[in-house]
Amino acid sequence: MIYFLSDAHIGSRAMADRSAHQQQVVHVLQTLATDADEVWLLGDIFDFWYEYLWPDRSKDEYQPVLDQLRAMTDRGIAVHFIIGNHDLWTFGALARRTGITVHRTPQQLTRCGKRLFLAHGDGLVPDGYLDTFPPEIQRKIRRFMRLRRVFHNPLLQFLFRLLPPAWGNRFGYGWARQSRLKELAHPCGYKGEQQEELVLWAKQHPGCDYYIFGHRHIELDLELGDRSRVLILGDMFRQWTYARLTDDGRLEMLSAADELSD
Repeated sequence: MIYFLSDAHIGSRAMADRSAHQQQVVHVLQTLATDADEVWLLGDIFDFWYEYLWPDRSKDEYQPVLDQLRAMTDRGIAVHFIIGNHDLWTFGALARRTGITVHRTPQQLTRCGKRLFLAHGDGLVPDGYLDTFPPEIQRKIRRFMRLRRVFHNPLLQFLFRLLPPAWGNRFGYGWARQSRLKELAHPCGYKGEQQEELVLWAKQHPGCDYYIFGHRHIELDLELGDRSRVLILGDMFRQWTYARLTDDGRLEMLSAADELSD
């Protein structure tokens, strides 16, 4: 079995009980590990993750989930991590601590006889997408894309790594908290097949059976006209949805919500 999940945002300062939330994520991973051959984490597993050039004890907060990832890889489960827009700043330490494989770009691969395209989803803007929105929305999208370029700039990443971790974390967790509170207060639901950017991107890039994304915090399982499917995984803090690819190539959306509420 191959599992896909995203957007846990572990450590978010917008969570009422960060420790309890992390333990719930660990429980989900423990459940998947019972029959998983591979697990793909499609970004934003951490609400903020940065690896500085100085010792940073704040990562001890993540020890339960780091220990679980290490336990999975030690058992021979291949755990893959595609960076998101909240946890892209890993420069080797996360992989060393857990044994996972980190991917900095979307991945296209074949599993169980199916062609898969896997990505967090940020930065995948379909051609002509901005033209469908009024000017004020276009400006917001362009601001996000500019900010994304700043976050991915190698020189700026290195300079931020020089900061004392306490300074960098104060900024990073504060920024992430504001982002989470804004999203919780004004969630952006499914925009429809003709405006959902990841659906449009998949349509413009045919050739795969399954397109699996995170980022949007919506649960979507949409069959396209060419018999391919687009899945947006939801999240691991509110919807608790994820996907499973069975050995015979069936892709299923699943939910851990009922189990966690018991």
